Amino acid sequence: MRRILVIDDEAQIRRLLEIALSNLDWEVFTASDGQAGLESARGSKPDLILLDLNLPDMSGAELLGRLREWSTIPVIIVSVRDAERDIVELLNAGADDYVVKPFYTNELVARINAVHRRRMPDREPLFKSGRLEVDAGRREARVAGELVKLTPTEYAVLDILVRYAGRIVTRERLLKEVWGPAGESEEGSLRVYINSLRKKIEADPASPTLIVTEAGVGYRLEAETS
Repeated sequence: MRRILVIDDEAQIRRLLEIALSNLDWEVFTASDGQAGLESARGSKPDLILLDLNLPDMSGAELLGRLREWSTIPVIIVSVRDAERDIVELLNAGADDYVVKPFYTNELVARINAVHRRRMPDREPLFKSGRLEVDAGRREARVAGELVKLTPTEYAVLDILVRYAGRIVTRERLLKEVWGPAGESEEGSLRVYINSLRKKIEADPASPTLIVTEAGVGYRLEAETS
């Protein structure tokens, strides 16, 4: 299921969007301030963020800047500010779109869908390698046709490996993309999640043939296996 994070200090807006987007098969996460929003962006691994500019602890512009230090998650600004200068500055700072409040829900949904389509990885939606299948649209993995239950972090690690299938993904890239700016301290966690993934998708986790360790560098997901 697609995931979206709504960062807005207005409870009514959060509730409105939660109801509307849940009915359109989005899994919705919400945050009422900037710090909670950053933590949720790291933890929930959203596919897209809706960001208000007027937050109680930091500006939306500051949050966007901090987010862009480690993430390319698509961000749509949703704000009462309608000055052309504000809109241009936010778009130049890394926002993907800008919607002015009050908004028509159908228009916002159309903008969300358009940004999501543009920012989807340029790859086939279904990845296959040997007994492993990963469906990017459904965020699901199957082994020999059986659905594998993955935690959000396990899926995030696997998704990055799939994105670069056949190529080495450095530990630094994995740490940054999965855990954000604090990723350097999570190298032990990365090993734990790699081992957990191997137990779930490898025929023999002790002798992995899908997720291969590149000593001293990182990991590689085999693009094709017999």
